[in-house]
Amino acid sequence: MESKKLIGSFLGIVLVGILVLSLATCWFTVDQSEQAIVVTLGKPNPAIVSAGLNFKLPYPIQQVEKMSRETFSLTFGYEENDAGDYTVHEQDAKMVTGDENIILADLEVQWRITDPVAFLYNTENPHTILYNATSASLRGIIGSATVDDALTDGRSEIMNDVRELLSSKVELYNIGITIVNVNLQDVDLPNEEVSLAFRKVTDAREERNTKINEANRYRNENLNIAKGESAAMISRAEGQRIARIEGARGDVAKFNAIYAEYGNNKSITRQRLILEVMDEILPGAQIYIMNEGSDTVKYLPLSTVKGGSQ
Repeated sequence: MESKKLIGSFLGIVLVGILVLSLATCWFTVDQSEQAIVVTLGKPNPAIVSAGLNFKLPYPIQQVEKMSRETFSLTFGYEENDAGDYTVHEQDAKMVTGDENIILADLEVQWRITDPVAFLYNTENPHTILYNATSASLRGIIGSATVDDALTDGRSEIMNDVRELLSSKVELYNIGITIVNVNLQDVDLPNEEVSLAFRKVTDAREERNTKINEANRYRNENLNIAKGESAAMISRAEGQRIARIEGARGDVAKFNAIYAEYGNNKSITRQRLILEVMDEILPGAQIYIMNEGSDTVKYLPLSTVKGGSQ
């Protein structure tokens, strides 16, 4: 009897302990930097548990899966250790450009978990899928770019294209993550000799651009001067045109006035015009008006008359 009582007491203590342990596992907290889901008998609830103290059924009926809300970093083509040193994975970083040149490209991908259920249950290893998708995206974009674009001013466009392509692949694979940003780290040629040759080409290209800019500046300066001179010449010509038009208008008015007087007395006007023309043609000649109609020749020195009138 005593042994049965001891066994009963022991079982009671065990049951109480199990009950206390189960009740203790019913309460859990979620930090602001975390996101959590509740899994009931192996089936996840897609609803995200709010931060703070929460209740669930005891284990193993329900359990909680917690994940960080932070932004993670995936490196492709290199690895950084705790000391801050970098190790290049040349086999991964080596790729061929669209113009059939070999380069080494390192990439950093910043990503965040946005669908915990898809991240935990849609794939066995989402990190591997992300790494392979990053490799495929980078190689695809580099494969359509030239070596000049990859090594010089085309890097920003390459990064944007890689981010868009990688985001579309991740969305298609439905692995529960979102791409935050893509940073193209180092892009270089595979050996120093090729790198030196390319730097020489780049220097020559920059020198050419400098010369072109200087030539454009010289052209613009002289073009402005030429435009100024052209404007001045046009202005002078416009002034001369207006002056000649006004002079012609004055001549027309003068002619019309003379013609009107001519109509009133054609003989006198004709003689006056003849005398004025002769005076203009022979400014130093002596002009006399003579009358031979009588026995005595009468003449009138025109210069004397003009002088007297003055």
